[in-house]
Amino acid sequence: MTGRAGPAPAAAPRPPVRALLYGALRGRPRDLARLLGWSVAETAPSFAAGLAVARALDDGFAAGRPLTGLAWLGALAVTWVVAAFGARQVLVAIAGIVEPFRDTLLLRVVDGTLHRAAVAGTGPDSAAVARLGRQVELARDSFGAVIAVLRSFVFSVAGVVLGLLTLTGAVLPLVLPPLLAGLALFAASLPAMARLQRRQILAEERTASALAGLVDGLRDIGACGAEDRVAATVGGQVDEQARVTRALARLTALRTLSLGVGGWLPVLAVLVATPSLVRGGATAGVVLGTLTYLVQSLAPALGGLVQGVGVNGVRLVVALERILATGTRPPSRTGTRPAPPGALLRLRGVTFAYGPGAEPVLREVDLSVPDGDHLAVVGPSGIGKSTMAALAAGLLRPDAGRVSLGGVPVTELSADALARTRVLIPQEAYVFRGTLAENLAYLAGDVTEAEMEKAAEAVGLAALAGRLGGLAAPVDPAALSAGERQLIALTRAYLSPAPLVILDEATCHLDPAAEARAEEAFAARGGTLVVIAHRLTSALRARRVLVMDGARALAGTHDELLAASPLYRDLLGRWAAPDSTPAPR
Repeated sequence: MTGRAGPAPAAAPRPPVRALLYGALRGRPRDLARLLGWSVAETAPSFAAGLAVARALDDGFAAGRPLTGLAWLGALAVTWVVAAFGARQVLVAIAGIVEPFRDTLLLRVVDGTLHRAAVAGTGPDSAAVARLGRQVELARDSFGAVIAVLRSFVFSVAGVVLGLLTLTGAVLPLVLPPLLAGLALFAASLPAMARLQRRQILAEERTASALAGLVDGLRDIGACGAEDRVAATVGGQVDEQARVTRALARLTALRTLSLGVGGWLPVLAVLVATPSLVRGGATAGVVLGTLTYLVQSLAPALGGLVQGVGVNGVRLVVALERILATGTRPPSRTGTRPAPPGALLRLRGVTFAYGPGAEPVLREVDLSVPDGDHLAVVGPSGIGKSTMAALAAGLLRPDAGRVSLGGVPVTELSADALARTRVLIPQEAYVFRGTLAENLAYLAGDVTEAEMEKAAEAVGLAALAGRLGGLAAPVDPAALSAGERQLIALTRAYLSPAPLVILDEATCHLDPAAEARAEEAFAARGGTLVVIAHRLTSALRARRVLVMDGARALAGTHDELLAASPLYRDLLGRWAAPDSTPAPR
Protein backbone atom coordinates (compact mmCIF):
# COMPACT_ATOMS: atom_id res chain seq x y z
CA MET A 1 0.00 0.00 0.00
CA THR A 2 1.45 3.38 -0.98
CA GLY A 3 0.09 6.75 -0.02
CA ARG A 4 0.95 10.37 0.60
CA ALA A 5 -0.75 10.20 3.98
CA GLY A 6 2.19 8.29 5.42
CA PRO A 7 5.03 9.89 7.29
CA ALA A 8 7.12 12.23 5.27
CA PRO A 9 10.68 11.21 4.57
CA ALA A 10 13.27 12.73 6.83
CA ALA A 11 14.73 15.96 5.57
CA ALA A 12 18.10 15.77 3.94
CA PRO A 13 20.89 17.01 6.21
CA ARG A 14 21.63 20.69 5.64
CA PRO A 15 25.09 22.15 5.83
CA PRO A 16 25.22 24.69 8.68
CA VAL A 17 25.50 28.37 7.93
CA ARG A 18 29.00 28.57 9.38
CA ALA A 19 30.26 25.75 7.17
CA LEU A 20 28.72 27.39 4.10
CA LEU A 21 30.42 30.72 4.87
CA TYR A 22 33.78 29.12 5.65
CA GLY A 23 33.52 27.13 2.45
CA ALA A 24 32.95 30.33 0.46
CA LEU A 25 36.14 31.79 1.95
CA ARG A 26 38.26 28.65 1.64
CA GLY A 27 37.17 28.19 -1.93
CA ARG A 28 38.71 31.52 -3.00
CA PRO A 29 42.23 31.49 -1.48
CA ARG A 30 43.74 33.89 -3.99
CA ASP A 31 40.96 36.44 -3.55
CA LEU A 32 41.19 36.04 0.22
CA ALA A 33 44.96 36.61 0.19
CA ARG A 34 44.50 39.65 -2.05
CA LEU A 35 41.83 40.96 0.33
CA LEU A 36 44.09 40.65 3.37
CA GLY A 37 47.03 42.25 1.60
CA TRP A 38 45.12 45.26 0.34
CA SER A 39 43.39 45.61 3.72
CA VAL A 40 46.78 46.47 5.22
CA ALA A 41 47.12 49.28 2.69
CA GLU A 42 43.55 50.51 3.21
CA THR A 43 43.85 50.67 7.00
CA ALA A 44 47.38 52.14 7.06
CA PRO A 45 46.03 55.53 8.28
CA SER A 46 44.66 53.77 11.39
CA PHE A 47 48.26 53.23 12.50
CA ALA A 48 49.80 56.35 11.01
CA ALA A 49 47.24 58.97 12.08
CA GLY A 50 47.99 59.25 15.82
CA LEU A 51 51.72 58.75 15.38
CA ALA A 52 51.97 61.43 12.66
CA VAL A 53 49.94 63.93 14.71
CA ALA A 54 52.04 63.30 17.82
CA ARG A 55 55.35 63.68 15.99
CA ALA A 56 54.14 66.69 14.03
CA LEU A 57 53.27 68.45 17.26
CA ASP A 58 56.18 67.36 19.50
CA ASP A 59 59.00 67.29 16.97
CA GLY A 60 57.67 69.97 14.67
CA PHE A 61 55.28 72.75 15.60
CA ALA A 62 55.84 72.72 19.38
CA ALA A 63 59.61 72.53 18.85
CA GLY A 64 59.64 75.50 16.45
CA ARG A 65 60.25 73.34 13.36
CA PRO A 66 57.14 73.80 11.22
CA LEU A 67 58.68 72.07 8.19
CA THR A 68 59.17 68.92 10.24
CA GLY A 69 55.56 69.12 11.36
CA LEU A 70 54.37 69.56 7.79
CA ALA A 71 56.53 66.63 6.70
CA TRP A 72 54.83 64.35 9.23
CA LEU A 73 51.40 65.54 8.08
CA GLY A 74 52.48 65.06 4.46
CA ALA A 75 53.47 61.48 5.26
CA LEU A 76 50.00 60.97 6.76
CA ALA A 77 48.45 62.34 3.57
CA VAL A 78 50.44 59.80 1.53
CA THR A 79 48.99 56.97 3.63
CA TRP A 80 45.49 58.25 2.79
CA VAL A 81 46.30 58.15 -0.93
CA VAL A 82 47.54 54.59 -0.51
CA ALA A 83 44.40 53.78 1.50
CA ALA A 84 42.16 55.12 -1.29
CA PHE A 85 43.79 52.85 -3.85
CA GLY A 86 43.70 49.95 -1.40
CA ALA A 87 39.98 50.49 -0.80
CA ARG A 88 39.32 50.05 -4.51
CA GLN A 89 41.29 46.83 -4.63
CA VAL A 90 39.54 45.58 -1.51
CA LEU A 91 36.17 45.92 -3.26
CA VAL A 92 37.47 43.95 -6.23
CA ALA A 93 38.72 41.18 -3.91
CA ILE A 94 35.42 41.07 -2.01
CA ALA A 95 33.52 40.78 -5.30
CA GLY A 96 35.72 37.83 -6.22
CA ILE A 97 34.46 36.08 -3.07
CA VAL A 98 30.80 37.08 -2.87
CA GLU A 99 29.80 36.67 -6.53
CA PRO A 100 30.66 32.94 -6.64
CA PHE A 101 28.91 32.68 -3.25
CA ARG A 102 25.78 34.19 -4.81
CA ASP A 103 25.96 31.73 -7.71
CA THR A 104 26.22 28.85 -5.24
CA LEU A 105 23.14 30.03 -3.35
CA LEU A 106 21.21 30.61 -6.55
CA LEU A 107 21.98 27.14 -7.86
CA ARG A 108 20.99 25.63 -4.51
CA VAL A 109 17.64 27.43 -4.44
CA VAL A 110 16.82 26.67 -8.09
CA ASP A 111 17.83 23.03 -7.72
CA GLY A 112 15.89 22.56 -4.49
CA THR A 113 12.77 24.39 -5.66
CA LEU A 114 12.57 22.62 -9.02
CA HIS A 115 13.33 19.25 -7.45
CA ARG A 116 10.53 19.68 -4.93
CA ALA A 117 8.07 20.79 -7.60
CA ALA A 118 8.96 18.16 -10.21
CA VAL A 119 10.02 15.16 -8.16
CA ALA A 120 8.87 15.48 -4.58
CA GLY A 121 5.31 16.33 -5.58
CA THR A 122 5.07 19.79 -4.01
CA GLY A 123 4.09 22.73 -6.14
CA PRO A 124 6.03 25.99 -6.25
CA ASP A 125 4.66 28.93 -4.27
CA SER A 126 5.06 32.68 -4.27
CA ALA A 127 7.35 32.45 -1.23
CA ALA A 128 9.85 30.62 -3.41
CA VAL A 129 9.90 33.64 -5.73
CA ALA A 130 10.66 35.87 -2.74
CA ARG A 131 13.53 33.60 -1.68
CA LEU A 132 14.94 33.42 -5.18
CA GLY A 133 14.65 37.10 -5.99
CA ARG A 134 15.25 38.80 -2.67
CA GLN A 135 16.90 36.52 -0.16
CA VAL A 136 19.72 35.36 -2.42
CA GLU A 137 20.55 38.96 -3.30
CA LEU A 138 20.16 39.91 0.37
CA ALA A 139 22.59 37.16 1.38
CA ARG A 140 25.09 38.21 -1.29
CA ASP A 141 24.99 41.89 -0.30
CA SER A 142 25.09 41.08 3.41
CA PHE A 143 28.01 38.68 3.01
CA GLY A 144 30.02 41.33 1.20
CA ALA A 145 29.17 43.96 3.82
CA VAL A 146 30.08 41.64 6.71
CA ILE A 147 33.42 40.80 5.14
CA ALA A 148 34.13 44.49 4.64
CA VAL A 149 33.27 45.61 8.18
CA LEU A 150 34.91 42.69 9.98
CA ARG A 151 38.10 43.11 8.00
CA SER A 152 38.10 46.87 8.54
CA PHE A 153 37.48 46.52 12.29
CA VAL A 154 40.19 43.91 12.85
CA PHE A 155 42.86 45.79 10.88
CA SER A 156 41.86 49.17 12.30
CA VAL A 157 41.94 47.97 15.92
CA ALA A 158 45.29 46.27 15.27
CA GLY A 159 46.63 49.55 13.86
CA VAL A 160 45.30 51.52 16.82
CA VAL A 161 46.79 49.14 19.40
CA LEU A 162 50.17 49.15 17.66
CA GLY A 163 50.05 52.94 17.43
CA LEU A 164 49.19 53.35 21.10
CA LEU A 165 52.02 51.01 22.06
CA THR A 166 54.35 53.13 19.94
CA LEU A 167 53.25 56.32 21.73
CA THR A 168 52.74 55.05 25.27
CA GLY A 169 51.43 51.79 26.63
CA ALA A 170 49.98 53.62 29.65
CA VAL A 171 46.74 54.41 27.80
CA LEU A 172 45.87 50.80 26.94
CA PRO A 173 44.20 50.14 30.34
CA LEU A 174 42.01 53.16 29.61
CA VAL A 175 41.04 51.97 26.13
CA LEU A 176 40.81 48.18 26.03
CA PRO A 177 38.37 47.49 28.95
CA PRO A 178 35.62 49.83 27.63
CA LEU A 179 36.18 48.50 24.13
CA LEU A 180 35.76 44.90 25.28
CA ALA A 181 32.70 45.86 27.35
CA GLY A 182 31.09 47.49 24.32
CA LEU A 183 31.80 44.43 22.20
CA ALA A 184 30.31 42.15 24.86
CA LEU A 185 27.17 44.30 25.08
CA PHE A 186 26.81 44.23 21.32
CA ALA A 187 27.33 40.44 21.18
CA ALA A 188 24.64 39.96 23.84
CA SER A 189 22.10 41.77 21.63
CA LEU A 190 22.74 39.65 18.53
CA PRO A 191 20.51 36.65 19.43
CA ALA A 192 17.47 38.89 19.95
CA MET A 193 18.26 40.70 16.71
CA ALA A 194 18.49 37.37 14.89
CA ARG A 195 15.12 36.24 16.22
CA LEU A 196 13.42 39.47 15.20
CA GLN A 197 15.14 39.48 11.81
CA ARG A 198 13.97 35.91 11.25
CA ARG A 199 10.42 36.89 12.15
CA GLN A 200 10.66 39.84 9.78
CA ILE A 201 11.73 37.67 6.84
CA LEU A 202 8.96 35.15 7.54
CA ALA A 203 6.45 37.99 7.83
CA GLU A 204 7.62 39.39 4.49
CA GLU A 205 7.16 35.98 2.86
CA ARG A 206 3.67 35.56 4.31
CA THR A 207 2.73 39.06 3.20
CA ALA A 208 4.03 38.39 -0.32
CA SER A 209 2.09 35.12 -0.48
CA ALA A 210 -1.10 36.75 0.80
CA LEU A 211 -0.82 39.62 -1.69
CA ALA A 212 -0.15 37.21 -4.56
CA GLY A 213 -3.28 35.25 -3.67
CA LEU A 214 -5.24 38.49 -3.41
CA VAL A 215 -4.20 39.64 -6.88
CA ASP A 216 -4.89 36.23 -8.44
CA GLY A 217 -8.35 36.00 -6.91
CA LEU A 218 -9.67 39.57 -7.30
CA ARG A 219 -12.56 38.49 -9.54
CA ASP A 220 -13.62 35.67 -7.21
CA ILE A 221 -13.31 37.95 -4.18
CA GLY A 222 -15.59 40.52 -5.79
CA ALA A 223 -18.07 37.88 -6.96
CA CYS A 224 -18.33 36.34 -3.48
CA GLY A 225 -18.46 39.65 -1.63
CA ALA A 226 -15.44 38.66 0.46
CA GLU A 227 -13.69 42.02 0.37
CA ASP A 228 -13.85 42.64 4.13
CA ARG A 229 -12.71 39.14 5.02
CA VAL A 230 -9.78 39.23 2.60
CA ALA A 231 -8.84 42.75 3.69
CA ALA A 232 -8.75 41.58 7.31
CA THR A 233 -6.61 38.56 6.46
CA VAL A 234 -4.11 40.44 4.31
CA GLY A 235 -4.17 43.44 6.63
CA GLY A 236 -3.30 41.17 9.54
CA GLN A 237 -0.20 39.96 7.69
CA VAL A 238 0.83 43.55 6.93
CA ASP A 239 0.25 44.59 10.55
CA GLU A 240 2.36 41.69 11.83
CA GLN A 241 5.21 42.68 9.52
CA ALA A 242 4.94 46.28 10.76
CA ARG A 243 5.03 45.17 14.42
CA VAL A 244 8.17 43.11 13.88
CA THR A 245 9.84 45.95 12.01
CA ARG A 246 9.11 48.38 14.87
CA ALA A 247 10.45 45.91 17.46
CA LEU A 248 13.61 45.51 15.42
CA ALA A 249 14.01 49.28 15.26
CA ARG A 250 13.68 49.56 19.07
CA LEU A 251 16.45 47.03 19.52
CA THR A 252 18.86 49.30 17.68
CA ALA A 253 19.10 51.34 20.91
CA LEU A 254 21.36 48.60 22.28
CA ARG A 255 23.69 49.08 19.34
CA THR A 256 23.91 52.79 20.16
CA LEU A 257 24.70 51.98 23.80
CA SER A 258 27.43 49.48 22.86
CA LEU A 259 28.97 52.07 20.53
CA GLY A 260 28.95 54.67 23.29
CA VAL A 261 30.61 52.33 25.78
CA GLY A 262 33.22 50.88 23.46
CA GLY A 263 33.92 53.86 21.21
CA TRP A 264 33.43 57.02 23.23
CA LEU A 265 33.98 56.00 26.84
CA PRO A 266 37.73 55.51 26.11
CA VAL A 267 37.87 59.11 24.86
CA LEU A 268 36.33 60.34 28.11
CA ALA A 269 38.69 58.15 30.15
CA VAL A 270 41.77 59.57 28.38
CA LEU A 271 40.57 63.14 28.86
CA VAL A 272 39.97 62.55 32.56
CA ALA A 273 43.36 60.85 32.94
CA THR A 274 45.29 63.48 30.97
CA PRO A 275 46.85 65.15 34.08
CA SER A 276 48.02 61.75 35.31
CA LEU A 277 49.45 60.89 31.89
CA VAL A 278 51.33 64.19 31.74
CA ARG A 279 52.79 63.62 35.18
CA GLY A 280 53.93 60.21 33.96
CA GLY A 281 55.89 61.80 31.12
CA ALA A 282 53.34 61.96 28.30
CA THR A 283 53.71 65.00 26.06
CA ALA A 284 50.95 67.08 24.50
CA GLY A 285 51.63 65.35 21.20
CA VAL A 286 51.20 61.91 22.80
CA VAL A 287 47.84 62.91 24.33
CA LEU A 288 46.63 64.46 21.08
CA GLY A 289 47.85 61.46 19.08
CA THR A 290 46.03 59.11 21.47
CA LEU A 291 42.79 61.05 21.03
CA THR A 292 43.34 60.99 17.27
CA TYR A 293 43.55 57.21 17.36
CA LEU A 294 40.37 56.97 19.38
CA VAL A 295 38.28 59.53 17.53
CA GLN A 296 39.51 59.02 13.97
CA SER A 297 40.11 55.26 13.93
CA LEU A 298 38.70 53.27 16.85
CA ALA A 299 35.24 54.84 17.17
CA PRO A 300 34.49 54.73 13.39
CA ALA A 301 35.74 51.13 13.20
CA LEU A 302 33.52 50.08 16.10
CA GLY A 303 30.59 51.99 14.62
CA GLY A 304 31.06 50.19 11.32
CA LEU A 305 31.20 46.84 13.11
CA VAL A 306 28.06 47.51 15.16
CA GLN A 307 26.12 48.79 12.17
CA GLY A 308 27.45 46.25 9.69
CA VAL A 309 27.20 43.08 11.79
CA GLY A 310 24.12 44.25 13.67
CA VAL A 311 22.20 44.71 10.43
CA ASN A 312 23.93 42.83 7.64
CA GLY A 313 25.34 40.01 9.78
CA VAL A 314 21.97 39.14 11.27
CA ARG A 315 20.31 39.42 7.87
CA LEU A 316 22.96 37.16 6.39
CA VAL A 317 22.50 34.41 8.97
CA VAL A 318 18.70 34.51 8.84
CA ALA A 319 18.57 34.62 5.04
CA LEU A 320 20.98 31.69 4.77
CA GLU A 321 18.96 29.68 7.28
CA ARG A 322 15.85 30.21 5.16
CA ILE A 323 17.66 29.42 1.93
CA LEU A 324 19.18 26.25 3.35
CA ALA A 325 15.89 25.17 4.92
CA THR A 326 13.84 25.53 1.73
CA GLY A 327 16.45 25.43 -1.03
CA THR A 328 18.11 22.14 -0.12
CA ARG A 329 17.16 19.28 -2.40
CA PRO A 330 14.80 16.89 -0.59
CA PRO A 331 15.65 13.21 -0.38
CA SER A 332 14.73 11.24 -3.47
CA ARG A 333 11.33 9.57 -3.36
CA THR A 334 12.38 6.81 -5.72
CA GLY A 335 13.60 3.42 -4.60
CA THR A 336 16.68 1.40 -5.42
CA ARG A 337 15.40 -1.66 -7.25
CA PRO A 338 16.60 -2.31 -10.82
CA ALA A 339 14.43 -2.29 -13.92
CA PRO A 340 11.98 -5.23 -14.09
CA PRO A 341 12.15 -7.70 -17.00
CA GLY A 342 8.67 -6.86 -18.39
CA ALA A 343 6.31 -3.92 -18.76
CA LEU A 344 3.17 -5.23 -17.06
CA LEU A 345 1.33 -2.15 -15.77
CA ARG A 346 -1.00 -2.73 -12.86
CA LEU A 347 -3.10 -0.40 -10.70
CA ARG A 348 -4.79 -1.87 -7.64
CA GLY A 349 -7.28 0.15 -5.60
CA VAL A 350 -5.72 3.43 -6.65
CA THR A 351 -7.23 6.58 -5.16
CA PHE A 352 -5.80 10.03 -5.76
CA ALA A 353 -6.83 13.59 -4.90
CA TYR A 354 -5.04 16.92 -5.40
CA GLY A 355 -5.00 17.94 -1.76
CA PRO A 356 -6.24 16.59 1.58
CA GLY A 357 -9.69 18.18 1.31
CA ALA A 358 -10.21 17.75 -2.43
CA GLU A 359 -12.59 15.30 -4.06
CA PRO A 360 -10.64 12.30 -5.39
CA VAL A 361 -9.94 12.41 -9.09
CA LEU A 362 -9.52 8.63 -9.11
CA ARG A 363 -11.24 6.35 -6.61
CA GLU A 364 -10.29 2.69 -6.12
CA VAL A 365 -9.25 2.19 -9.73
CA ASP A 366 -8.17 -1.32 -10.77
CA LEU A 367 -6.40 -1.79 -14.09
CA SER A 368 -4.08 -4.37 -15.61
CA VAL A 369 -2.26 -3.75 -18.89
CA PRO A 370 -0.35 -6.89 -19.92
CA ASP A 371 3.07 -6.74 -21.49
CA GLY A 372 2.62 -6.05 -25.21
CA ASP A 373 -0.94 -4.70 -24.89
CA HIS A 374 -2.31 -1.61 -26.64
CA LEU A 375 -4.74 0.32 -24.43
CA ALA A 376 -6.60 3.54 -25.21
CA VAL A 377 -8.01 5.65 -22.36
CA VAL A 378 -11.07 7.75 -23.17
CA GLY A 379 -13.42 9.96 -21.20
CA PRO A 380 -14.63 13.54 -20.87
CA SER A 381 -12.12 16.35 -20.35
CA GLY A 382 -11.02 16.76 -16.75
CA ILE A 383 -12.11 13.28 -15.72
CA GLY A 384 -8.61 12.22 -14.63
CA LYS A 385 -7.01 10.64 -17.69
CA SER A 386 -3.77 12.63 -17.44
CA THR A 387 -3.69 12.03 -13.68
CA MET A 388 -3.85 8.31 -14.28
CA ALA A 389 -1.04 8.60 -16.85
CA ALA A 390 1.12 10.44 -14.30
CA LEU A 391 0.38 7.78 -11.68
CA ALA A 392 1.22 4.99 -14.12
CA ALA A 393 4.50 6.72 -14.97
CA GLY A 394 5.44 7.13 -11.31
CA LEU A 395 5.29 10.94 -11.39
CA LEU A 396 2.51 11.04 -8.79
CA ARG A 397 1.95 8.87 -5.73
CA PRO A 398 -1.52 7.55 -4.98
CA ASP A 399 -3.24 8.39 -1.72
CA ALA A 400 -4.23 4.74 -1.48
CA GLY A 401 -3.57 1.63 -3.52
CA ARG A 402 -0.53 0.56 -5.49
CA VAL A 403 0.94 1.12 -8.95
CA SER A 404 3.45 -1.44 -10.24
CA LEU A 405 5.53 -1.93 -13.38
CA GLY A 406 6.71 -5.42 -14.21
CA GLY A 407 5.45 -6.57 -10.82
CA VAL A 408 7.56 -3.99 -8.93
CA PRO A 409 5.92 -1.00 -7.18
CA VAL A 410 6.96 2.18 -8.94
CA THR A 411 7.99 3.66 -5.58
CA GLU A 412 10.63 0.92 -5.21
CA LEU A 413 12.22 1.44 -8.62
CA SER A 414 15.32 3.60 -8.85
CA ALA A 415 15.15 6.73 -10.99
CA ASP A 416 17.28 5.10 -13.70
CA ALA A 417 15.19 1.92 -13.63
CA LEU A 418 11.99 3.93 -13.92
CA ALA A 419 13.40 5.86 -16.89
CA ARG A 420 14.44 2.62 -18.63
CA THR A 421 11.02 1.03 -18.03
CA ARG A 422 8.59 3.68 -19.19
CA VAL A 423 8.48 6.85 -21.26
CA LEU A 424 5.71 9.43 -20.99
CA ILE A 425 5.04 12.02 -23.71
CA PRO A 426 2.69 14.80 -22.55
CA GLN A 427 0.53 17.05 -24.67
CA GLU A 428 3.10 19.87 -24.70
CA ALA A 429 6.14 18.35 -26.41
CA TYR A 430 9.61 19.20 -25.15
CA VAL A 431 12.10 20.17 -27.86
CA PHE A 432 15.37 21.90 -27.05
CA ARG A 433 17.89 23.91 -29.03
CA GLY A 434 20.37 21.54 -30.61
CA THR A 435 20.56 19.34 -33.66
CA LEU A 436 17.66 17.14 -34.68
CA ALA A 437 19.79 14.07 -33.92
CA GLU A 438 20.46 15.32 -30.38
CA ASN A 439 16.74 15.79 -29.83
CA LEU A 440 15.92 12.31 -31.14
CA ALA A 441 18.67 10.46 -29.27
CA TYR A 442 17.88 12.19 -25.97
CA LEU A 443 16.39 9.03 -24.42
CA ALA A 444 18.08 6.40 -26.55
CA GLY A 445 21.76 6.73 -25.71
CA ASP A 446 23.87 5.07 -28.43
CA VAL A 447 21.62 5.08 -31.47
CA THR A 448 22.80 5.10 -35.08
CA GLU A 449 21.76 7.51 -37.79
CA ALA A 450 20.16 4.62 -39.68
CA GLU A 451 17.98 3.81 -36.67
CA MET A 452 16.96 7.45 -36.33
CA GLU A 453 16.09 7.67 -40.01
CA LYS A 454 14.05 4.46 -39.79
CA ALA A 455 12.20 5.76 -36.72
CA ALA A 456 11.52 9.10 -38.42
CA GLU A 457 10.06 7.32 -41.43
CA ALA A 458 7.87 5.10 -39.26
CA VAL A 459 6.46 7.88 -37.06
CA GLY A 460 6.06 10.41 -39.87
CA LEU A 461 8.94 12.78 -39.12
CA ALA A 462 10.88 12.12 -42.35
CA ALA A 463 9.35 15.01 -44.30
CA LEU A 464 10.04 17.50 -41.51
CA ALA A 465 13.58 16.17 -41.10
CA GLY A 466 14.19 16.72 -44.81
CA ARG A 467 12.83 20.24 -44.65
CA LEU A 468 15.03 21.08 -41.66
CA GLY A 469 18.14 19.80 -43.44
CA GLY A 470 18.63 16.31 -42.02
CA LEU A 471 19.64 14.91 -38.68
CA ALA A 472 22.57 17.31 -38.29
CA ALA A 473 20.37 20.38 -38.81
CA PRO A 474 19.91 22.74 -35.86
CA VAL A 475 16.45 22.88 -34.30
CA ASP A 476 14.86 26.09 -33.05
CA PRO A 477 11.80 25.14 -30.96
CA ALA A 478 10.23 28.57 -31.42
CA ALA A 479 10.31 28.14 -35.21
CA LEU A 480 8.39 24.85 -35.10
CA SER A 481 4.66 24.40 -34.90
CA ALA A 482 3.11 22.49 -32.00
CA GLY A 483 2.49 19.53 -34.29
CA GLU A 484 6.09 19.50 -35.52
CA ARG A 485 7.37 19.51 -31.97
CA GLN A 486 5.07 16.61 -31.21
CA LEU A 487 6.49 14.62 -34.12
CA ILE A 488 10.02 15.12 -32.78
CA ALA A 489 8.97 14.08 -29.27
CA LEU A 490 7.11 11.03 -30.60
CA THR A 491 10.13 9.88 -32.59
CA ARG A 492 12.31 10.36 -29.51
CA ALA A 493 9.94 8.12 -27.52
CA TYR A 494 9.88 5.59 -30.35
CA LEU A 495 13.69 5.31 -30.16
CA SER A 496 13.62 4.95 -26.38
CA PRO A 497 14.43 1.46 -25.07
CA ALA A 498 11.57 1.71 -22.56
CA PRO A 499 9.08 -1.17 -23.10
CA LEU A 500 6.14 0.92 -21.83
CA VAL A 501 5.11 4.03 -23.78
CA ILE A 502 2.43 6.37 -22.44
CA LEU A 503 1.13 8.98 -24.89
CA ASP A 504 -0.87 11.59 -22.96
CA GLU A 505 -2.69 13.32 -25.85
CA ALA A 506 0.75 13.47 -27.45
CA THR A 507 -0.78 13.67 -30.95
CA CYS A 508 -3.42 16.33 -30.28
CA HIS A 509 -1.77 18.86 -32.65
CA LEU A 510 -1.46 16.36 -35.51
CA ASP A 511 -4.09 15.84 -38.17
CA PRO A 512 -6.02 12.53 -38.02
CA ALA A 513 -3.88 10.87 -40.70
CA ALA A 514 -0.59 11.82 -39.01
CA GLU A 515 -1.97 10.71 -35.65
CA ALA A 516 -2.99 7.34 -37.07
CA ARG A 517 0.44 6.83 -38.64
CA ALA A 518 2.24 7.63 -35.37
CA GLU A 519 0.04 5.37 -33.24
CA GLU A 520 0.30 2.50 -35.71
CA ALA A 521 4.09 2.87 -35.63
CA PHE A 522 4.10 2.54 -31.85
CA ALA A 523 1.74 -0.41 -31.99
CA ALA A 524 4.14 -2.17 -34.38
CA ARG A 525 7.19 -1.14 -32.33
CA GLY A 526 6.61 -3.79 -29.68
CA GLY A 527 6.17 -3.36 -25.97
CA THR A 528 3.17 -1.90 -24.17
CA LEU A 529 1.35 1.16 -25.46
CA VAL A 530 -1.08 3.30 -23.44
CA VAL A 531 -2.74 6.15 -25.35
CA ILE A 532 -4.67 8.90 -23.57
CA ALA A 533 -6.95 9.52 -26.50
CA HIS A 534 -7.51 12.95 -28.00
CA ARG A 535 -9.74 11.53 -30.69
CA LEU A 536 -12.00 8.48 -30.38
CA THR A 537 -10.34 7.00 -33.46
CA SER A 538 -7.42 6.17 -31.12
CA ALA A 539 -9.78 3.83 -29.26
CA LEU A 540 -10.76 2.10 -32.47
CA ARG A 541 -7.10 1.33 -33.21
CA ALA A 542 -6.41 -0.11 -29.74
CA ARG A 543 -6.85 -3.73 -28.65
CA ARG A 544 -8.59 -2.61 -25.46
CA VAL A 545 -10.21 0.60 -24.24
CA LEU A 546 -10.53 2.05 -20.74
CA VAL A 547 -13.54 4.33 -20.32
CA MET A 548 -13.38 6.80 -17.42
CA ASP A 549 -16.65 8.46 -16.40
CA GLY A 550 -15.86 9.67 -12.88
CA ALA A 551 -17.90 7.07 -11.03
CA ARG A 552 -16.02 4.08 -12.40
CA ALA A 553 -13.42 3.00 -14.91
CA LEU A 554 -14.48 0.23 -17.26
CA ALA A 555 -12.05 -1.67 -19.52
CA GLY A 556 -12.84 -3.92 -22.43
CA THR A 557 -12.74 -4.33 -26.17
CA HIS A 558 -14.56 -2.02 -28.52
CA ASP A 559 -17.47 -4.41 -28.93
CA GLU A 560 -17.70 -5.10 -25.20
CA LEU A 561 -17.85 -1.42 -24.37
CA LEU A 562 -20.45 -0.70 -27.02
CA ALA A 563 -22.70 -3.12 -25.19
CA ALA A 564 -21.78 -2.19 -21.62
CA SER A 565 -20.96 1.57 -21.55
CA PRO A 566 -23.50 4.26 -22.48
CA LEU A 567 -20.74 6.88 -22.13
CA TYR A 568 -18.56 5.06 -24.66
CA ARG A 569 -21.45 4.85 -27.11
CA ASP A 570 -22.14 8.54 -26.62
CA LEU A 571 -18.48 9.53 -27.10
CA LEU A 572 -18.16 7.33 -30.18
CA GLY A 573 -21.33 8.78 -31.69
CA ARG A 574 -19.98 12.30 -31.32
CA TRP A 575 -16.68 11.50 -33.05
CA ALA A 576 -17.32 8.75 -35.58
CA ALA A 577 -17.56 9.66 -39.27
CA PRO A 578 -19.27 7.02 -41.46
CA ASP A 579 -16.82 7.39 -44.30
CA SER A 580 -13.57 7.52 -42.32
CA THR A 581 -13.93 5.42 -39.15
CA PRO A 582 -11.32 2.66 -39.16
CA ALA A 583 -12.35 -0.84 -38.34
CA PRO A 584 -11.83 -1.76 -34.71
CA ARG A 585 -8.94 -4.09 -33.92
